[in-house]
Amino acid sequence: MPRYKLTIEYHGGDYCGWQRQENGRSVQQAIEEALFKFSGQTLVIQGAGRTDAGVHASGQVAHVDLAKAWRTDQVRDACNAYLRHHRVAIISVEVVDETFEARFSAIKRHYVYRILNRRAPSVLERGLVWHVARRLDAGAMHEAAQVMLGRHDFSTFRDAECQANSPIRTLDAIDVSRNGDIIEVRVSALSFLHRQVRSMVGSLEHVASGKWSQADFISAFESRQRSRCGQVAPSDGLYLTRVDYP
Repeated sequence: MPRYKLTIEYHGGDYCGWQRQENGRSVQQAIEEALFKFSGQTLVIQGAGRTDAGVHASGQVAHVDLAKAWRTDQVRDACNAYLRHHRVAIISVEVVDETFEARFSAIKRHYVYRILNRRAPSVLERGLVWHVARRLDAGAMHEAAQVMLGRHDFSTFRDAECQANSPIRTLDAIDVSRNGDIIEVRVSALSFLHRQVRSMVGSLEHVASGKWSQADFISAFESRQRSRCGQVAPSDGLYLTRVDYP
């Protein structure tokens, strides 16, 4: 059975998240149904990251085994034809070795969180950004964020329902920048805890708005207590942008 690597883009607003669930329609389900219509196989695809409801992706990765050796452009185009009524698209398809696994072969995951920082709400990007009307200091956000670089206990930014065995994670990069009214928080790591990025961004917003000092943020982070998390940023602004492999 040839194995295929799918690179996927989706608007998370229509879905209960990446993973199949009983309480709503998932991105995984939409793709698996498209693959069934195309190939006649009942398939389970494996994704690189289990994004939550409302979270978007421009570079999600999944793998699937097909019984027949199809051309990669046929797989891409046939799936997209059946996905045309969904806000999901297969960007590219590659044939990979049978040892490749979208989740476990990954060596780094990259996310970006986008904040629209202006008084007026968004019309064109509604559902695609977190709208914060009060003026934010992106420089203060960036400076405070650097304390999280490296290997730490991220219990403060770990959701209560997180199923990870350990709160220890290594944050490889976190950068905050402003371009006009848009603030972007870019983060990279091998893996993240459940809602870790949204929790970090929500607390950094407190620093940027002046509600917290940098010392307040560091104290909350180092407390390793979930109750000290400032807030959880909404899912609208979060994107899985890329997954790296060896």
